[in-house]
Amino acid sequence: MNTIRPGSIVVAADGSKHAARALDWAARQAALEARPLVVVTAEEGDAQRINDAALRQAEELAPGVDVVGLTFPGDPRGVLVDLSRDAHLMVLGSRGRGTVRTMLLGSVSTAVSRLAACPVVVCRPQAEEQRGKGVIVGIDGTASSLPVLDFAFAQASLRGQGITVVHVVWDVVAAVAGLRNVRVDDLDLGPEDEAHLLLAESVAGFGEKYPDVRVTLRVTHGLVDDVLGSRTAAWDLVVVGRHPLDTVGRLVTGSIATAVVERARTTVAVVPEPSDRG
Repeated sequence: MNTIRPGSIVVAADGSKHAARALDWAARQAALEARPLVVVTAEEGDAQRINDAALRQAEELAPGVDVVGLTFPGDPRGVLVDLSRDAHLMVLGSRGRGTVRTMLLGSVSTAVSRLAACPVVVCRPQAEEQRGKGVIVGIDGTASSLPVLDFAFAQASLRGQGITVVHVVWDVVAAVAGLRNVRVDDLDLGPEDEAHLLLAESVAGFGEKYPDVRVTLRVTHGLVDDVLGSRTAAWDLVVVGRHPLDTVGRLVTGSIATAVVERARTTVAVVPEPSDRG
């Protein structure tokens, strides 16, 4: 396995329009963060030609970025997961297929977002005119959410955008009553309102670290993959967390992150959360 410079942004290139979308996002991100960009092509066939074309595209998009190309034979999933150990960020395209078909075929983006050691950005198809609301991040109010929040705030700050922090609560009574997308600023945050207090406490301190980022807090009733998946086309980036593979929680949050990736109508970042074992 070829090594990459630690802290690089890695993007997968296979010659498709979906990979081209990811390459565009990755090149601009590398320029924003002043990080090297590694363009990876992993497949049997004309891999070198595909990789060379992607390199040229990346250099045109971000002329000041240090760009390196790597090619590998075989399954791209294993290659990309191995490279994620040294990468700062992994960027992949997505064909935007329906959920059932994606699960049956086992897409590269779904597999890598579940197994990678670094955050994975999946660039889903989206109409340009739908964007503009900035970054939206889902949290559960635990300490494990802090790296997810930090990633989301950093992305908003890099782009000069606002951030919407959402704590999703499944409450069938409230959902039927229509209590959705409630701004925390509009409510009396008494001790009986635990969900809003938890949300407010979770973001405490990020305002000082990222004073340039405008923050909106919401408690929303429903299912996480519904709230952060199919309803997020207006946002530029959706950020969700994923428990490490050595915890029981992966059975729940791993599947939630996967569902968001498969249903989202915008770009999604899946951020690994720290292990509870320390």
